[in-house]
Amino acid sequence: MGKNKKKYKIKNWPDYNESLKQRGTIEVWINDDILDKWKALPSGRPGAQPVYSDLAIQIVLQVGKVFHQKLRQTEGLLENVFRLMKVKLSVPDYSTVSRRSANLNVLLTKEAKKKGEKLIVVIDSTGLKVYGEGEWKVRQHGVSKRRTWRKAHLMVANGEIRAAELTKNNIADCDVFENLLNQEKGKIDTVAGDGGYDRGKVYQACLKRKIKNILIPPQENAKIKLHGNLNSEPHPRDENLRQIRKTTRKRWKEESGYHIRSLAETMMFRFKAILGDKLNARKLENQVTEFLTSVSIMNKITSLGMPDSYVVI
Repeated sequence: MGKNKKKYKIKNWPDYNESLKQRGTIEVWINDDILDKWKALPSGRPGAQPVYSDLAIQIVLQVGKVFHQKLRQTEGLLENVFRLMKVKLSVPDYSTVSRRSANLNVLLTKEAKKKGEKLIVVIDSTGLKVYGEGEWKVRQHGVSKRRTWRKAHLMVANGEIRAAELTKNNIADCDVFENLLNQEKGKIDTVAGDGGYDRGKVYQACLKRKIKNILIPPQENAKIKLHGNLNSEPHPRDENLRQIRKTTRKRWKEESGYHIRSLAETMMFRFKAILGDKLNARKLENQVTEFLTSVSIMNKITSLGMPDSYVVI
């Protein structure tokens, strides 16, 4: 352990300990409100009608993810839980869940914001491995050094994931940026991201939402685009660049509050520590549902309670 490594202590340990215990209780993941919405409502379209609502399919996937079970085991677990609860509802079988998950409308659980409340958001991405390469391929050629993986894009505010998207690994972060902003209907006051978001389309998306406090470090060779002698409002990127030139890049990061970006890195770490860094689904559409289900789980866990820690001197 390094000499300068900080030590932390949790000051709300009793409450946090209770929240950790709650994660393992079935009542957190299945309650009366969910059971009331278990059956699908009539679609109004001709043909066979679905038996189970999208929410029911999502809950099955969530329970499986939380308790690290495959679909068949999750089906058996929920059948047993329903018997113990004396709930007269059927559980979707594993094949139905797998089929429905391909085009599932996942409900992203997040805290409702007060009217007029302004959000400070951080956007970042991380890689998630795609589970397995195929038995035949591994046997013939060995484990590949270039494993397939997906990009998980997250927008975080106050320890909560406010927007999320999963893409192939060849999609640039800046190409997903506006999609993430559009998932948030609340007022965004500040957005922070690393240098990978220093692109024109990113600033355009921010200005469209009237976000002027944009904490993205300009590239090292960046130049001022709108000079002071022009009769126009200063561009946020130019303002950041001017501050960096007046002081230093490090000083700008400290004074601007750019280091809030670490909140996204913390969320990425928690996500992988709790739910793993792999996707078990084989097809991309199912992987998207698996990822968004995990995002909803993380927000539920956050709502149960988080540690309030301080540095031990």
